[in-house]
Amino acid sequence: MTSPREPKDQNNLMFAVALSILVLMGWQYFFARPELQNEHARQEFNKKIEAQNKDGSSETPPNVASTPVAPPSTDAPTGAQAPATAPVSREVALQGSPRLKIETPSLEGSIDLKGGRLDDLVLMKYRETVDPNSARVILLSPSGSPEPYFAEYGWVPQSGSAIKVPTRDTLWTVESGTRLTPETPVTLMWDNGGGLVFHRTVSVDNDYMFKIKDEIENKTQAEVTLLPYARVHRSGHPPSQAFYVLHEGLVGVSGDHGLQEFTFADALKSGVPTTFDNVTGGWLGITDKYWATALVPEQSEPYRAMYSALKARDPAGKDAFQTDYLRGALSVPAGLRKGVEGHLFAGAKQASLIDGYENALGILRFDRMIDWGWFYFITRPLFRLMEFINGLVHNFGITILILTVLVKAAFYPLANKQYESMARMKKLQPEMQRIKEQYKDDTQRQQKEIFELYRTQKINPLAGCWPILLQIPVFFALYKVLFVTIDMRHAPFFGWIHDLSAPDPTSLFNLFGLLPFDSPTFLHIGVWPLIMGVTMWMQMQLNPPQPDPIQQQIFQWMPVVFTFMLASFPAGLVIYWAWSNTLSILQQVRINKKNGAEVHLLDNIKRTFRPLLRLFGAGSGPGK
Repeated sequence: MTSPREPKDQNNLMFAVALSILVLMGWQYFFARPELQNEHARQEFNKKIEAQNKDGSSETPPNVASTPVAPPSTDAPTGAQAPATAPVSREVALQGSPRLKIETPSLEGSIDLKGGRLDDLVLMKYRETVDPNSARVILLSPSGSPEPYFAEYGWVPQSGSAIKVPTRDTLWTVESGTRLTPETPVTLMWDNGGGLVFHRTVSVDNDYMFKIKDEIENKTQAEVTLLPYARVHRSGHPPSQAFYVLHEGLVGVSGDHGLQEFTFADALKSGVPTTFDNVTGGWLGITDKYWATALVPEQSEPYRAMYSALKARDPAGKDAFQTDYLRGALSVPAGLRKGVEGHLFAGAKQASLIDGYENALGILRFDRMIDWGWFYFITRPLFRLMEFINGLVHNFGITILILTVLVKAAFYPLANKQYESMARMKKLQPEMQRIKEQYKDDTQRQQKEIFELYRTQKINPLAGCWPILLQIPVFFALYKVLFVTIDMRHAPFFGWIHDLSAPDPTSLFNLFGLLPFDSPTFLHIGVWPLIMGVTMWMQMQLNPPQPDPIQQQIFQWMPVVFTFMLASFPAGLVIYWAWSNTLSILQQVRINKKNGAEVHLLDNIKRTFRPLLRLFGAGSGPGK
């Protein structure tokens, strides 16, 4: 026979389940689904580009010229669009002009002698997927290819001047050097036929930093004045990795103006260039999740920084994006040779390298090239700690486990106090049951008496939430580290986890790969999310029940909601949460026993499933 309280319990259960489903569906729709779609789009994009590079074809002709978008100013480089032409494969485009080879331990590529551009770079230490036979990551590509992306340096005459300067069609000759390596810089030369000889010396280190020195040799009888500029141009862009979690697009630090970030979409929406005049110090460029190309002017010389975008002229075309700087006028007296220097970063956003360049070259806030987020003061130290630990164990998965122990140790005093409060609360269960029986017909009075009991005994009824809430800042900081740092990219753990920055690839609903089909995104729950959910649920069962029945049901179903939510998160983050839950369970059991509070884990598990059993039993027949 059903007790009078059972219908109420069933209603509470239904309410909790409905609320959990709504939260879950909202999370999946607004976060998990778009994130997985973006990742799928990015993979398809990479496959498409790789196929184009192999067969020399392109499905989508660009409508944006390979000429960079330039600031609308008479003293800046012009950037009018050329007529749209059908692109060719990257390999064919590279064969369209003479080139000077680049070979370093980290980079391979070439300098285009037509225009003197850096437009061909392949990252030798990184591949597109965890498959060791997959294609290496391509960073820069030449004009005429499906996705032009290059850096360009040059000179601008003063207004009204007829001085002939190098252009994108200028054919440079090699003055010295046969190939660019860390040991052998190269120098290019071009004579304008009017008494000016332009020299460009390019050097590179073992990683991703180029040094460009542009000089003018004045063989005329009069002083010559020109303005040096540099630009990074990109036509088209890959699908975004993670909406607001990570910045991709135009980025830079413009002196006292600080950090500047413009997503690809925002840059297009603006329609007009964003300009900062009289800037001293900083850098500017274009960034992806893991890769970036950034101009670094001389830090002591003023310049004008500009961030701009140009929307394609038809739906089939490609949008164009550009960052550039224009320095002050350089005057070269007759018979002398003078020039300017700058640096170009083009490669992987490895934190240790970025920090090293910032210190060695004195680049203002170069570390902000990596999107550490608003909680920079937590994220950076956390990553440094992980770097140190990984240097000892050489496995970022084990590093996460050790980090979890350290985090638990740091919060141990506060967590211990909360667990002790919860243990005392469990010892009061008989008294609480007496109050519930005494005032079973007066819910308001019942709750008043229970909270008065909490007050007199100095117990916080929400103590069970604190161990979870304390993890939230670390949780988000770790999420940021796992998501944005290239050190985590393709970092393996053990077993089936080959990339800690990607979700667990297994799925419960196809029996972890035993069944020959892919489970829907909504139902993609891997082994580690299941472990996390189970450990979270077990931890919840150690807590005293909430006084309000609705709260009880919500807390009981919270692990289910979190399991679905975290299924799309990086595996490293889920491993952290599961291991943290396990340590919390051990800590809580120990404290309960120390304070004389019995651990009724099995009884609590039975109580959790009792309303569910009643719910199904109620509709099975008469008398149920």
